[in-house]
Amino acid sequence: MRNKTFPQGIHLRYHKQATAGKPTVIAKAPAVAVVPLIQHVGAPCIPQINVGDHVFMGQKIGDAEALITAPVHSPVSGKVIALEARFHVMRRDVLSVVIENDGEDELYPDITPHPDWERLDPDTLRKIIREGGIVGMGGAAFPTHIKLAPQSDKSIDTVIINGAECEDYLTADHRLMVEHPEWVIGGALIISHILGNLKILVGIEANKPDALTAIRQAAGVGGNISVIALDTKYPQGGEKEMIKVLLDREVPSGGLPSEAGVVVNNVATAAKIFELITTGMPLISRGVTISGPGVNAPGNLIARIGTSIEELISECGGYKGKIAKVIIGGPMTGISLFTTLVTLTKSIGGVVLMRHEDISHEDPVVCIRCARCVDACPVYLMPIALYHYSRSLNYDQAVEAYGLFDCIECGCCSYVCPGRLPLVESIKHAKAEVNNKRQKQRGR
Repeated sequence: MRNKTFPQGIHLRYHKQATAGKPTVIAKAPAVAVVPLIQHVGAPCIPQINVGDHVFMGQKIGDAEALITAPVHSPVSGKVIALEARFHVMRRDVLSVVIENDGEDELYPDITPHPDWERLDPDTLRKIIREGGIVGMGGAAFPTHIKLAPQSDKSIDTVIINGAECEDYLTADHRLMVEHPEWVIGGALIISHILGNLKILVGIEANKPDALTAIRQAAGVGGNISVIALDTKYPQGGEKEMIKVLLDREVPSGGLPSEAGVVVNNVATAAKIFELITTGMPLISRGVTISGPGVNAPGNLIARIGTSIEELISECGGYKGKIAKVIIGGPMTGISLFTTLVTLTKSIGGVVLMRHEDISHEDPVVCIRCARCVDACPVYLMPIALYHYSRSLNYDQAVEAYGLFDCIECGCCSYVCPGRLPLVESIKHAKAEVNNKRQKQRGR
């Protein structure tokens, strides 16, 4: 039987062999943890502590009253030594809690496990997930309790657990599925319980046969869980692509998966839900891949939120050669930073180090009308048209005629462009300009 896949898309080189077979290592806790008060989509958190306070590991240190937000928690026990703006992976300063680690890992006394979660009603479980600070860990960082409370007019019949991990170099989710498949399946069952005991589909790319085997064994025979092998293609892990592949349903333009009757969660998100519910521990650590030709000993780490990226690179043997780019996230959808003195947040699943000799330094040239970007686009857009409208500042036409906000920013267009045009960068810029204009209009 052929593996399931979607039209369009591209095949990458993947570069996963350096870390896919290595067991995950627990990274050292930071001597000083810098915890940004925004690590999610939505309203930033307000500090719940003061400078000089002693905090426990797992204690809530930031929250907000807004509907769309997620609290943050201390990853260590120790003393709050500063509340100040620190440079963030979003390329701007963000108010952060700076905690001096006392090395004791003294657990917050109010942490409560719920091993009998099947007896809890959906609203109670959603509240626990909200208080635990769980967000989408595939990179989107949308608060999970909101995703698990779809609007009443949406008929949801399927839970999809996304194990594609289709980006180059990244293998933290792969190792999670191999090493702790029971966490993934346990989280999937909790999600299904919250939504009304729906059927569960787990999609995993075929280049992870050990993960497929482990998850199938954890899921067992029968029941409402199906584990499905997917073709190895990028961006197989996109929500819309996953829904199309597994259910042959289309998410409408500008719509959400719930409009196709589906709730999609990443495998790491499901595992964190299971960990939170069964142990009481909020989201204070995550799996992260440190890889690329610019690191001496690539690997996967379980690291505390608030650990500096520089420390994580040191855990993997430090730099190898002259570094040209530090990419936070995968090389297709991640961002390049000029410094590693930023800290790990809930949304960072990888750090990729590229040397000067590993990247092209050629300048972009003109479009040659080859239409490769159109052929590759998984959501059937015309990236070259969006590029030209962005360059000419005609953002309204990009939105109205060419579906600017349907772009999932996967980077396929830029990857295949023989002219090396910055297609996805121009689209991102256009989206930002449109959003800024809308915010100003709302503020009038």
